[in-house]
Amino acid sequence: MLLTGYRKEIFRPECNPNFVSVHCVAHLNEDVSEAVPYLNAVLGGSEYIDEPRSVTFRAHGKLLTVHADRIAINALNDGSEADKILKWLVREINEAWERRDSIMPSFEGLPKPGMLQVLRGLPKTNCRECGEPTCMVFAVAVTEGAKEPKDCPTLDRENGLALEDYMAQFNLDI
Repeated sequence: MLLTGYRKEIFRPECNPNFVSVHCVAHLNEDVSEAVPYLNAVLGGSEYIDEPRSVTFRAHGKLLTVHADRIAINALNDGSEADKILKWLVREINEAWERRDSIMPSFEGLPKPGMLQVLRGLPKTNCRECGEPTCMVFAVAVTEGAKEPKDCPTLDRENGLALEDYMAQFNLDI
């Protein structure tokens, strides 16, 4: 077992203290940098950085980044959601490390969702009901994992399903 535990820190973004969601940083007990390319190969990270080593995944509208010494998760509902995701990631890190002899490490990220593709499916009314000033800003938030298509209150069912299908190729199931 490579990773034995972590210390979890839950906080609201300082730039916007009225933000509804919270963020989490888990400070790892061990350095997992050697496991990151194997984890990337198994889970297919959306962004891989070799120096300093990290991999970012999109899962359920969240961005999860595994660094050598910490895991960062954005846009969480609460600490229990962080616990669920961290438990899953610790298991994935340890399993990838234990199976590293049979895994070809990956040093590249997967394709990322396109902002224009997301924007095409939105109503483009700039209604602000989603909390963003424009549909374009909302589309960027979706591609970055901070929002999901379903967070658009005026999105019709057909376009909503099409956007969910499009974004599903970039997300992991936890």
